[in-house]
Amino acid sequence: MNTSYKIIIDSSGELPEELKRDGHYSNVPLSIDLDGTTFIDDESFDQIDFLNKVAESPNGPKSACPSPESYMKACEGDAENVYIITLSGELSGSYNSALLASELYNEEHEDEPKNIHVFNSKSASIGETLIGLKVQEYEEIGCSFEEVVDKVEKHIASMHTFFVLDTLDTFIKTGRISKLKAGIVSTLNIKPIMASTDEGAIYNSGQGRGSKGAISKMIEKVVNVTTNPEKKTIAISHCNCPERAEFAKKQLEKIADFKDIIVVNMSGLSSMYANQGGVIVAV
Repeated sequence: MNTSYKIIIDSSGELPEELKRDGHYSNVPLSIDLDGTTFIDDESFDQIDFLNKVAESPNGPKSACPSPESYMKACEGDAENVYIITLSGELSGSYNSALLASELYNEEHEDEPKNIHVFNSKSASIGETLIGLKVQEYEEIGCSFEEVVDKVEKHIASMHTFFVLDTLDTFIKTGRISKLKAGIVSTLNIKPIMASTDEGAIYNSGQGRGSKGAISKMIEKVVNVTTNPEKKTIAISHCNCPERAEFAKKQLEKIADFKDIIVVNMSGLSSMYANQGGVIVAV
């Protein structure tokens, strides 16, 4: 195994089991606070318990990004090239925390500095994982650190992330959407289709009637913005709804021939925003 590089992803980015065993990847956890209880977004996170507590609480959960110290610790080891991938800088302080960590690490290890680059994913969830896979692809074919950074930054600029929400409860509780608007949407069984901007912010790109209708429309949007799908890996993450993820996968397979399709359950941070029934697609 090539041990000269390491890929660090904040815990918004889900790692499939094969990547957890790969040896090149590690997660740095965010934390979530709900009614005074702190949930660490790592292997100890209980998604079902968390979703039940969110549903029962009148308050909205709040997240906290990893500390610079957490990122610095993750940089330790034999790897000469370290790549850190974070949530969109428009959505979280994780990116700025990682930038500070990269500077502090080499200040404290000036005798043995590392090549460290922090990627602003301008995405979230499984979108971060796809970026990690690109880093690995270029490292394994022998690209230099500088070449990997350049190629992956260009890849990030071409990425797209979409998601469908089954419920707007978290957005209501955190004050991001009014109860009146959410009530109208719920009554009409309308499911919003959200997407990332080029800068990594979130906007409403459309809507569908019912979950399957919204997912089908989302898949059409994904395929419409994707060039050369046969050369690309696409990823789906779901919040405790494997049947919807499977429906999305089958819809993709019907209308495009992707190189590979990855399906994973959401991490804690993604579960906090997408909530029960949410589905994210990144390509």
